[in-house]
Amino acid sequence: MSETQTLRQWLLTETPTSRRHAKISAFYKGWLTLRSNTMAMIGLGILVAMLFVAAAAPLLAPYDPFVQDLGNRLAPLGVEGHVFGTDSLGRDILSRLIYGTRITLYIVALVALIAPIVGLLVGTVSGYVGGWTDAILMRITDIFLAFPRLVLALAFVAALGAGIENAVLAISLTAWPPYARISRAETLTIRSSDYISAIKLQGAGALRIITKHIWPLCISSLIVRVTLDMAGIILAAAGLGFLGLGAQPPSPEWGAMISEGRRFILDHWWVATVPGLAIFTVSLAFNLLGDGLRDVLDPKAGE
Repeated sequence: MSETQTLRQWLLTETPTSRRHAKISAFYKGWLTLRSNTMAMIGLGILVAMLFVAAAAPLLAPYDPFVQDLGNRLAPLGVEGHVFGTDSLGRDILSRLIYGTRITLYIVALVALIAPIVGLLVGTVSGYVGGWTDAILMRITDIFLAFPRLVLALAFVAALGAGIENAVLAISLTAWPPYARISRAETLTIRSSDYISAIKLQGAGALRIITKHIWPLCISSLIVRVTLDMAGIILAAAGLGFLGLGAQPPSPEWGAMISEGRRFILDHWWVATVPGLAIFTVSLAFNLLGDGLRDVLDPKAGE
């Protein structure tokens, strides 16, 4: 028997020999499930390619994304080496798209770090403590949910001022309520289980129970929701950029590029269409990957 076959049997065993072995085996089985989902792998491939493009932007961009060439403004696709043409200031659209991936990933990464953590904290505390704490936290959550996300983000950006950091903060402040709802629902189910009762009998306090035993059980649901929410977050960031409240010129932010190109949409359609297609592609990739992760991480999938 080859070493590869032996390793595969070790990974697929139903009787792990240690906790570490069990985690590695579960991760490998999840990867096999995800790999069998063709659409999820397409989404993952697009996102991996986007990460590579963002990391290698200086090497891949054929032109400086900020250099203007007014003598070559609004050049069509393929003219003088400009694959996607140029914008109203003669800047290469392909180069600006490539550098724009960095801004998109920056926004996505920060929102994905802030919003789920805030929602997890609020939801688990609300669900576990209950009583007036639960009532107050959930009413605050309901207030945030009562407003459309983009409208609320516009209000926060108007108060904080335009800029990419303020846009990230505004989107995060509007994105956390769904995660709080999910975490609270999971916590209400978990807190009455025999597992938690046994931990209480061992003398564990509320803080330890929430952080060490409830949070890990909520993570899988939040990961799926975060992945599926990324498309909405990208669209919200693009919307703020379109309105001039996100990344400020001359930053090559995709929403701002669409805003600039809308003036020429009839005669020079590529200026707005190309960044719009980039937003569509990345949003679709996150949705495809999110569907695949839901199949892997949903504890009810096997029932």
